[in-house]
Amino acid sequence: MHEMSLTVSIMDIIFEYARNNRFTKVNAVKLSFGRLSGIEPMALEFAFEVLSKDTPAQGAKLEYDIAPIIITCLDCEMDSEVEEFPSLCRFCKSQDVILKAGMEELRIVELDVD
Repeated sequence: MHEMSLTVSIMDIIFEYARNNRFTKVNAVKLSFGRLSGIEPMALEFAFEVLSKDTPAQGAKLEYDIAPIIITCLDCEMDSEVEEFPSLCRFCKSQDVILKAGMEELRIVELDVD
């Protein structure tokens, strides 16, 4: 479960920001990642709940901005949002597609703190 190691990194960043900005409570953490990143939100929430216990982040809500999977067709040059990859172009049904988006790594976009 790589969500545990991701959460360790998230907590390290939160602790560093808490030291530098002197906040005592994290209310929410907004995260961004692509659908193809392999991150399971429920596993991430479980890891966050465990690792944030007795810290300024305890009880903080995790919010997600999950980038969709976008492919570009090499035949018709159209972009399509798809549910999985590999996938056919939804316009011309070509197999000649490349992945354009959806594989973004985890990022902390915003911290709501007191």
